[in-house]
Amino acid sequence: MKRATFNGIVAGGFLAVAVAILVARANPATSYEPSIYAGTPTITWIGFAIALAVGVSTAVVCRGRQQALGIALGGTTVTSIVSLPVVRNYHFMGMGDALTHLGWTRDIVTGQLAPHELFYPAVHTIGAAFHVVGGVPIERGLLFSVVVLFVPFLIFVPLIVREIADDGLAIGIAAIISWMVLPINNVGTHMGVHTNSNALFLVPVVVFAFVAYLRRRATIERLPLGLSPFSLLVYLAGIGLLLVHPQHMIGVIVLVGSIAGIQYLIRRQYDDHPVLDHPTMYAHTVVLGAIFTIWAVSNERFRDAFAGLIIGVFEEDIGGGAEVGQRESSLQEIGGSITELFVTMFLELAIIALVVGVFILLMWLGRTALDPETRSQVNYLSLALFPLTGLFFVYFVGTPTMAFRQVGFIAVLLTVLAGIALAHGVGALSGVITRPGASAVAAVLLGGCLVLGLMTVFASPIIYNPTQHVTDETFSGYESAVTHTDDDRPLVGLGFNPFRYDHAVNGLGGDDTLSGASSESGTVDPAAFNAGEYEEAYHDVGYYFIVTEYDITREIEVYQELDYSEESLEDLETDSSANKVISNDEFRMYTVAGADEE
Repeated sequence: MKRATFNGIVAGGFLAVAVAILVARANPATSYEPSIYAGTPTITWIGFAIALAVGVSTAVVCRGRQQALGIALGGTTVTSIVSLPVVRNYHFMGMGDALTHLGWTRDIVTGQLAPHELFYPAVHTIGAAFHVVGGVPIERGLLFSVVVLFVPFLIFVPLIVREIADDGLAIGIAAIISWMVLPINNVGTHMGVHTNSNALFLVPVVVFAFVAYLRRRATIERLPLGLSPFSLLVYLAGIGLLLVHPQHMIGVIVLVGSIAGIQYLIRRQYDDHPVLDHPTMYAHTVVLGAIFTIWAVSNERFRDAFAGLIIGVFEEDIGGGAEVGQRESSLQEIGGSITELFVTMFLELAIIALVVGVFILLMWLGRTALDPETRSQVNYLSLALFPLTGLFFVYFVGTPTMAFRQVGFIAVLLTVLAGIALAHGVGALSGVITRPGASAVAAVLLGGCLVLGLMTVFASPIIYNPTQHVTDETFSGYESAVTHTDDDRPLVGLGFNPFRYDHAVNGLGGDDTLSGASSESGTVDPAAFNAGEYEEAYHDVGYYFIVTEYDITREIEVYQELDYSEESLEDLETDSSANKVISNDEFRMYTVAGADEE
């Protein structure tokens, strides 16, 4: 392709992204959006599709500067998609942990909490910095922090592959797979203000640090205390990850420890092996483990979470099997199935995992043309998947949500390995058909998986989980509710416990624990509420009942009245026990008399 033609095509791709962003910005969300995909203008998605088509084809076919421009175009497009809540002026995004993180950030800004007093303060500190320095609202500052922490994922995945394989095709394919955002599964990991998920996007930085340490020789051999520059990079990257969220520090320690174990075994068994030329990771395993242990055991939240995991392992009704069974039963009642949900949410990850698995097996059978150095690096990562998968099963038995967070960590490594695996697959295919034909097949297949991956970056009704979009009206309604109501009367929601909004509005008063008293907030009992027995719907006491547009969308439209009926909501309007006290387009609150007040 002529340089002028190429430059014109890439310029067109960047223009398409620019137009897509401008159109999205010109059409902000004016009310609650069940799906950010449906709420975003079609022209925006057309612009993104054009840019990604150019980016995918360029990353696969071109090399050098041209490939770098294609990767930059694709990365910019995916970053723009992740930034849609900011671009389309969402007040906030997230109704679970995100609201508590908002409260902690508010505490930091008001001086009630110092950043170092939090177990993982990085996201909150970044959000607070945007608020203080940039003058943006705290909610918006946190949404900015999500984007800031996401970008390293797109940058460092192809850099890792370049360090390991130094193959242009592998680099391009790895970049495309990073655009699929495989670590997000919307079960344990989410795209939003969710520190555990945000930390996943920094894992490639740590992996790059130790790959660089293993492969490169420092120009400056030693720093003070006997450190090499790349050793220091490993420690700094690990500490940065720890400050965003410590769970994935455990995965990093298992990964580095696996590498150290492999090195130890090979040094005992072989006199001539590429691994013998690598610097050892023994000290890094010990130091990172010590840093994590000191940081974690001194924190009450970690001790409570660890105790919960141990209890869950031995409780029959807590593990992942019980939760899957409950979800499957609920899905069947609304016409869905676990199989359908799995295909929608995990098909592209399953395909990538299968490709990586076949490639690793062929490598171990000696059927690949990898050079010894690259094979050693791939073995480090692939063998580490065994203990990491074992850790997943421990989580699955004990705490299912943590198990799916571990899936996110494993997906990071699969993203890296898939670039190398698929590059060799394309090379093998080019021996059967032409090289351009193999590249075209790869581009089409990767493009299809990319669409599947980006379809589930955000929650939406397609996965029976509407977007957790917090509108201005919803937030102001909750702000009035938690500020001006009687403290002795509990706040009660429709399938959603309102206590998180108390965190978001008032902060946690310097408390670094996820506190929320069930006696002060909760959800109405479905059976009593649907039967019109509103006085008895919450422990027979009088309460404030809150219902938002999000609640109605989730319970009536998405869950198809599985727990709460639309008729019961309509009847509440005329029931003598209920009085509406706050109302706007997105939020309603009623005082409901309890049976004890009759």
